[in-house]
Amino acid sequence: MYISNIEVEKLSDTQLTKLLFSDIEDDKKQGDCIFVVGSSKATQYRLPKAVELYKKGRASKILFSGGVTWNNNDAPEAINLKNQAMILGIPEKDILVEDQSLHTLENVLASLLILNRAFQLCKIKRILAVTNSFHMRRLHLTLLTYMPGWINYTLCPAEDNNTTKDNWFLSDIGRQRVYNEASKLIKYVKKGALTDIKVDI
Repeated sequence: MYISNIEVEKLSDTQLTKLLFSDIEDDKKQGDCIFVVGSSKATQYRLPKAVELYKKGRASKILFSGGVTWNNNDAPEAINLKNQAMILGIPEKDILVEDQSLHTLENVLASLLILNRAFQLCKIKRILAVTNSFHMRRLHLTLLTYMPGWINYTLCPAEDNNTTKDNWFLSDIGRQRVYNEASKLIKYVKKGALTDIKVDI
């Protein structure tokens, strides 16, 4: 079934799981850049995944994207991620920053210029995408919709404590996150803002 034909309120827990979490896997291939989108807890969950990928030699650069400020912090997401990454041993020369975007679509759009300046878009072959697993479907579709078609993606989900494929339905916060994420995904696809794909639900 295509995402554009799905009604979120009619989905069972199993169907919601398939919609957001199916086929979200790291293919273990190397890429040109690790792309990390910000969130209120990105330094807690997404940053360690990005650092792990970098230290394994999966890519030579990390791009942190996000301009939102959280928890009375004066610095935007991307700057906080950069500062914490340097504490964890990532050289500043290997860190790229996009600190103006306010949501997923802007993460991708605003990062195009950063990536072009660092690599030239025509030379980029593969990006390692890092976000929480429940958000990965929307990030991936946003990349497919707005990034050049020749770029491939390796999906490297970072797990939090209560919104994984195996436990989101066990807590109110997990249920709320998954339902809200599924609603956004379907809404954006239906209005043409994201590429429509077929999912097995």
